[in-house]
Amino acid sequence: MDKKTTQSEISSFVGKLLRDNFGKGPGSVFVSIAKPYITIYLKNFISPMESVLLKQGQRETVERTRDLLMNTLIPEIKAHILVTTGMQINEFYYDWAMHNHAGMFVCVASESNELAEDPPNEYDQKELFENELIRVSKRVEKAPEQVDSWVVNARTLIAERKGILVPIEKELIRIGKEETLKLAKRSLEKNFLHNNDRFEDILNTKIIDVFVDWSFNQDKSYTVFILNKIK
Repeated sequence: MDKKTTQSEISSFVGKLLRDNFGKGPGSVFVSIAKPYITIYLKNFISPMESVLLKQGQRETVERTRDLLMNTLIPEIKAHILVTTGMQINEFYYDWAMHNHAGMFVCVASESNELAEDPPNEYDQKELFENELIRVSKRVEKAPEQVDSWVVNARTLIAERKGILVPIEKELIRIGKEETLKLAKRSLEKNFLHNNDRFEDILNTKIIDVFVDWSFNQDKSYTVFILNKIK
């Protein structure tokens, strides 16, 4: 299969998998392959029950339930990607934008293949953008030891941060409070990322969604910005 067909195949599989397990699938699934990443952007993804819970202020309940389901679905998505593309997915990140009924999966492969012939690109505002991300990180935890970012496509910017955990976070992970820490960090960090006009000024475009997830074992995080269109 060519790249476009492969992306469509992954999109169809993920849409059906989510529909079968959540009772309602996303309205749209957009897949991009850019070595070593596969990004999967979900739009209009909310079940009737989740909608009721969100209206009652039970966002944490919805997120905890989704986290439990994702633990069972991630191996299936990885296996399908391996069969479809030959890409072995070593890392899998995900997050939700409940206010927009959207979601993002970021799959990181161990190595690229011929389907990932278009790698992520650098962009003109890279240094300014990364400096602003460092500034935000310092306000909510600490400055990352390493930051890098790329444009996956005209509307998707992905940033990787390494070395971001502070000692108290590492201790919470050690005593088994990883889920609680993730929920707290999601809320705090995304609040700072969303309420920051400087990112839009730097990129000269509107930011539609922001997603963030962590690999606590690797002390690493991925943040994905969905843009109106990068200039």
